[in-house]
Amino acid sequence: MTLSLRARLLLAVVLLVLFGLVVADIATYAALRSYMVQRVDDQLRSTGPNAASLLNEPGMPGPGGDHHGGPGGPSRDLPTGTYVALFTPQASLITEKTIYVTAPATTNAKPNLPKTLPNAGPDVITLLDATGSDGTPYRVMVESLDQAGGDFLVVAVPLSDVQSTLSGLLSLEGLIGSAVLLASAALALWIVRSGLRPLDRMGDTAAAIAAGDLGRRVSPATSQTEIGRLGLALNAMLAQIEEAFDERTRTENRLRRFIASASHELRTPLTSIRGYSELLRRRPNLPKSEVESAHHRIEDEAIRMGVLVDDLLLLARLDQGRPLDRQPVDLRGILHDASGDVAVTAPDRQLTVEAPDPVVVYGDDLRLRQVVGNLVRNAVVHTPPETPVEVRLAQENGHALLTVTDHGPGLSDDERRRVFEPFYRADPGRSRDRGGSGLGLSIVAAVVAAHGGKVEARPTDGGGATFRVELPLAAS
Repeated sequence: MTLSLRARLLLAVVLLVLFGLVVADIATYAALRSYMVQRVDDQLRSTGPNAASLLNEPGMPGPGGDHHGGPGGPSRDLPTGTYVALFTPQASLITEKTIYVTAPATTNAKPNLPKTLPNAGPDVITLLDATGSDGTPYRVMVESLDQAGGDFLVVAVPLSDVQSTLSGLLSLEGLIGSAVLLASAALALWIVRSGLRPLDRMGDTAAAIAAGDLGRRVSPATSQTEIGRLGLALNAMLAQIEEAFDERTRTENRLRRFIASASHELRTPLTSIRGYSELLRRRPNLPKSEVESAHHRIEDEAIRMGVLVDDLLLLARLDQGRPLDRQPVDLRGILHDASGDVAVTAPDRQLTVEAPDPVVVYGDDLRLRQVVGNLVRNAVVHTPPETPVEVRLAQENGHALLTVTDHGPGLSDDERRRVFEPFYRADPGRSRDRGGSGLGLSIVAAVVAAHGGKVEARPTDGGGATFRVELPLAAS
């Protein structure tokens, strides 16, 4: 049978208290008995020099009419029922007497003495225990009388009063011990219940969490007690578990959106290709100009689909942590190349590049060109033609800082949080019309993370959006 922690603690406390009570009672009983027997021994020793005169002292008659005793002599310090006898060296009884100080006895009890009395020498007292004919315990003094020709004087004091006192002590100890044991058990039960009640609450909370309520927390949670420290540790663990579940949910949602968006983006060019192919198949006699237009549309959609697939493969490789072709790369040269591309594709765009000094990082030249190109192209494509764009490059605290700033409509807080998600568009229709796949900024974030850097979107003072990239500088 397996006991609960509460039952084991209670049983341990009760057994410990019981053991302590038993030890204390035994020690008290033994100490009191030793003290009372020692008093009897002292009485016998003080009687020793005059013990022989007890045989001649008159007193009250005992049972049978020939045993006498009485007050006034050496017997005054001895209890009623004291037995006095004189024996020869061969242990033959010479005379005996039982002293009744207060009242005649109703029994003729006397101690059962050993057949051979101990002889420690003339006038030397020996003390021993004996049992009376009626079962009464006696304390016996044996003295060898040198002046009496070596006879033995025996004085036996009944221990009835001692036994009565000890019996009363046992009864009192039993009552007090039982009361103390019950009180201790009740107090221990209250303390154990109070101490384990937080564990019960923790169990209830754990059951609620197992049922799906991940927001629950255990109490108490404090560093002042052992259970409180356990609560702190459990709450920290639960917070991590809840965060992990939330992150898993967010990841699953992003994955669903990614799959849905990828399917949609691939379906659009495929639908166009199928439509134009079906048109050419069903109408072979189309004018040459319309046939060439259909061919161009099929080619454009195929190129668009190929770019989309290439971007998806790049994101997958970066997500898998595949190694990059790293080498020292001067970002200033990449910025000037991107500026030249804008001058060709959007000659009317006002683009300012501030890169006074070379800034060298250790990275993949092709991927870093994608980062700069996507950020600059994003600023040019998604702002009005008259909107100026500034690109700045600097060094700060061992990092290369690249900022691309525009003064267009900008992004909302929610858009800034989600702008690096795959296929996310603040204006889906506008992006698709301008050839975007919705993966440009996702590729920027993935490439920057692969280089050990970070990228973030911030609002521009006065309106617009600023994208800030930090990359570790190459070791000098």
